[in-house]
Amino acid sequence: MLEHDLRAETAKLLADLIRIDTTNPPGNETPAAEHLATYLAESGVEATLRGRVPERANLVARLPGTGDGPSLMLLGHTDVVLADRSEWSVEPFSGLERDGHIWGRGALDMKGQVAAEAVAFATLAREGWTGAGDLIYCAVADEEVGDGWGLPWLTEHHPDLVRADYVVNEGGGERITNGEHVAYTVGVGEKQCSAFAVTTRGKSGHASVPGAADNALLKLIPVLERIDRMARPSRDLPELHTFLRSIGAEDDDPRRLMERIRGQNPLLAEMIEPMLGATIAPTGMTASTKINVIPGRAQLRCDCRILPGMTQADIEAAVREALAGLEYEFEFIERDGGTMSAPATPLFAAIEEFLPEIEPGATAAPVICSGFTDSHWMRGAFGSVAYGFMPSRMDPMLSGSLVHSADERIPLADLDLAVRCFLHLARAMGEVA
Repeated sequence: MLEHDLRAETAKLLADLIRIDTTNPPGNETPAAEHLATYLAESGVEATLRGRVPERANLVARLPGTGDGPSLMLLGHTDVVLADRSEWSVEPFSGLERDGHIWGRGALDMKGQVAAEAVAFATLAREGWTGAGDLIYCAVADEEVGDGWGLPWLTEHHPDLVRADYVVNEGGGERITNGEHVAYTVGVGEKQCSAFAVTTRGKSGHASVPGAADNALLKLIPVLERIDRMARPSRDLPELHTFLRSIGAEDDDPRRLMERIRGQNPLLAEMIEPMLGATIAPTGMTASTKINVIPGRAQLRCDCRILPGMTQADIEAAVREALAGLEYEFEFIERDGGTMSAPATPLFAAIEEFLPEIEPGATAAPVICSGFTDSHWMRGAFGSVAYGFMPSRMDPMLSGSLVHSADERIPLADLDLAVRCFLHLARAMGEVA
């Protein structure tokens, strides 16, 4: 099939998927899974649909290999976040093609990659391709909320369906620059979400006589001040040094580099910061629910992200040191993610081999995502090597501003590039013995 036909095929599939409203909650991803199953069936592929409930199906399809090579999964999710129609200049579920783009909720996150992976998979099926290992296509539900309807449920209840040695998922492929150096990011891991709460206690009372009470909310003031000033635990991450080499900054101190470039190159600074260590950000407080009641209990909640290799004990020790002398209670309220795949693998090498197709002279830059992806479940369940990568020549500042926002759209040229990339990765990994 000609390249321009693949672009049209991908654009149509993406537009169809966007027109299926899979806003999560509630999700209702089954129509999207069924549409993908019908599409794959046209290329002779029989897909399997599995879900905890009928309306939230996950799809898995497989091209069997000869059995003596590693398996590769092309992974994506079909659910999307809410779209406020009043903020959009087009209907968010229109799948409109305009100005060389496909518009609609999920175009970037991540139905565009779901469609490109499906077209690459179907193309190989039509060619009768057989690699040394299985090629798996997986489109799951519930990534955006993560209530256990998608990949974690599949890995637990249907492990033989989704077990894979290597995985390509979302979380990379952005173009970054440092002077004359150009690199495309490869998401090799994500930080662990380790949110915690600090609780103070006092004595409740009527707000009209504050002297008769002991206001727990006021006791959070020094807690907030100290957490804001505290040194964040750090770790010397080898992947950070690999990242710096890829952008020609191996001799720079990463913290000084980040501060120096934050104004003129904010994207690069945003890539470096998550790899320096833990981040802690106070994000919420609860106290009295009545305006006339002085709270006897108040709680501060802090978002906290830690690097792979760091532990929650590291964070707790640092917080307790910062809060020494204060009366409080400490507890973690979240623990998700925190896995990583080393970049020295055949799949990373295959990504590097494709880079000249994207941009001559570009390098691959491994990054740790500050957020959370489904790659974590594959690493945790099977020890899979999982990377986030879908190459894009779109201005990353623009694409970043459109994800989960109004007027989300993806260039048709990037869809074409992605299909060619996934075809290359599947073929390259199919030759690995």
